Amino acid sequence: MSNLQYDLCVIGGGINGAGIARDAAGRGLSVLLVEADDLAGATSSASTKLIHGGLRYLEMYEFGMVREALKERETLYYAAPHLIRHQKLLLPHDPSQRPLWLIRLGLFFYDYLGGRKSVPSSGLIEFKGKSNHLKTEYKDGFTYYDCWGDDSRLVVMNAVDAAIHGARIMTRTKCEGMTSENGIWHMTLRDTNYDTVQDVTARMVVNATGPWVRKFLDNTGLSSDDPNIPNVRLVKGSHLIFPKLYEGDNAYILQQPDKRIVFVIPYEGHYTLIGTTEEAYEGDPKDCMISKSESAYLCEAHNRFFKTQIKPDEAIFSYSGVRPLFDDGSSDARCVTRGYRIYRHDRYDALLLSVFGGKLTTYRALSEAVVNKLMKSTGRYVPAWTAHKPLAGGEFSDRRLNPETSFKAFKDRQAQKYPFLPEEVLERYIRAYGTRMEYILKNARSLDDLGKNYGDQVFEAEINYLKYYEWAQSVDDAVWRRSKLGVHISDETYQALQSCFL
Repeated sequence: MSNLQYDLCVIGGGINGAGIARDAAGRGLSVLLVEADDLAGATSSASTKLIHGGLRYLEMYEFGMVREALKERETLYYAAPHLIRHQKLLLPHDPSQRPLWLIRLGLFFYDYLGGRKSVPSSGLIEFKGKSNHLKTEYKDGFTYYDCWGDDSRLVVMNAVDAAIHGARIMTRTKCEGMTSENGIWHMTLRDTNYDTVQDVTARMVVNATGPWVRKFLDNTGLSSDDPNIPNVRLVKGSHLIFPKLYEGDNAYILQQPDKRIVFVIPYEGHYTLIGTTEEAYEGDPKDCMISKSESAYLCEAHNRFFKTQIKPDEAIFSYSGVRPLFDDGSSDARCVTRGYRIYRHDRYDALLLSVFGGKLTTYRALSEAVVNKLMKSTGRYVPAWTAHKPLAGGEFSDRRLNPETSFKAFKDRQAQKYPFLPEEVLERYIRAYGTRMEYILKNARSLDDLGKNYGDQVFEAEINYLKYYEWAQSVDDAVWRRSKLGVHISDETYQALQSCFL
């Protein structure tokens, strides 16, 4: 396994790394992606699960970033109809915060800045008599639309698509060092499962390690004697998950006295997700956890608007992630740009790019920009392609005409083809795997054909698919990052699944 040669090595298996690997492989480059832990193991599985432009960034004059994000919202909605769907949001008006006219103006720009195509426009709403969730003092507000998206599966399906186009994906593989010689990077990789080392070479390398982008450069000596390398600001965002707090599919966006906003979103059918916070963070991103003050902040944000009052100890799950923001010098974490910067390390004779910042919604545009730079350095012109092709699993018929209609049509066909599948299992398979659910079901004619039932309708065929096609190496890989089964299954099912990964 030594002396393997690639055109490109991507370091980091988050959303940016997976997106870059997919784009580059689709343009004919031989690609290796290495991830020290698991795909979507950090920030990319800890988002608020929204594909959105970022309404609040308009008042920070981030018009270019919001416009790009809104355009990408449309692109991703059509590319991944199994993972992304429309989400209606309600914005109760708090007279003590932003004035009504300012919000209305902001929503007008939000509707048209990105060339809205699929989502309905925003509008005024009277809550009196229409919502029994909110306190009576909130009489009116606004409705608008963004998209909900499964963040960790978006990462995994980008990696799957990269592999379909010939990329090699290596998880639990740490890059311990790299040196350039005669225009080639020589890299030392360690398999952390078996503690084995192999050497590979690549003509180009992209450092897409997210929160570790600067630490990776420092640890490998690649940042020495280069004062121009950007810095990264680490900002922790935490979320709480409660048993369902209200009926209906609408999400809420709540203005806070500190000018932040908090989302309250229906989650996985039976729960409510509340987030996010914004705290400066200095520790290891792997160790971040929600603090007592963050839990209290999120509950207070909810309680300020809703009749139902909640307490932190009533939450059944929490999760935290560290967002690696490009350091633009802002003193307030709330105001740090969510834009990105691609830095070229010119002091080396082999090409090295590092990615600073970015957000989930703009990963595809970021990836395209990175690969454009890579292709330019090769002297070959291969046009960008990801804006016009479905993501793996999203190849529904008539996808370009109406993703929701094509999703329903696909579901109807699959229900007829696999009548033995319980409806909730069918829905989950389509939402998670799209057309690739055929890799799980194959020619199954009964539930018995799916192998062992580990409990809670988690079948052997699905676990085998996750192991062999999506690089799952542990139960947590399977039930938290390849799926959201972790919030649904019992402790007994979780323990039974351990035998699959011995």
